[in-house]
Amino acid sequence: MGIVLLDIGNVIVDVDFHRFCRSVARDGERGAETILCRYCEGGHKLSFDRGLIAPHEYLAMIARDPDVRTMPRSELRFLWQDIFSLKKGVAEAVEMLGRKHHLWIMSDIDPLHFAHLLNSFPVLKRAERYLLSYEHGWLKREPEAFRMVLDSSRGMVPGDFVIIDDREDNCLCAEDCGIKAHHFKGWAQALEFMRYW
Repeated sequence: MGIVLLDIGNVIVDVDFHRFCRSVARDGERGAETILCRYCEGGHKLSFDRGLIAPHEYLAMIARDPDVRTMPRSELRFLWQDIFSLKKGVAEAVEMLGRKHHLWIMSDIDPLHFAHLLNSFPVLKRAERYLLSYEHGWLKREPEAFRMVLDSSRGMVPGDFVIIDDREDNCLCAEDCGIKAHHFKGWAQALEFMRYW
């Protein structure tokens, strides 16, 4: 029985940052693209995902932005979190994987998104462990993230793990650390891959 490291975004749930950006932008689609680049991609978001910025500070930074319309902080938080939908077939896939393997979640994610996801999608509660970038400070494109997994796994070796992730750079980094990886395109392919692991 091995350990499957499951990514969350675009593996368990679909992610629509544009929904957030369109909801908060003062200036329509052009403003939404500016907000997307400023807070949903790039340096600020990576720092938030690493746990270097506290949730209240991140929301305050967005709220102060002149391209963001004025609203209560509770509404801003709701809109930031309300960007996910469960991928088709994921509940059945996770159930099948859980019969043969230990399931751990490994995600580059911020605390606001993870709290919302855990409360909204019960399939995430099937995991035995959660390895979250905002808690340990490493992203999956960095070998330290996978070294941390191995160091904290009480004697498991790289061959005991497989990661299912939608980002090729994350998969390549895992493979460089000796962990088998499946570049996720859909659950049918992922389950077929797992038949031979």
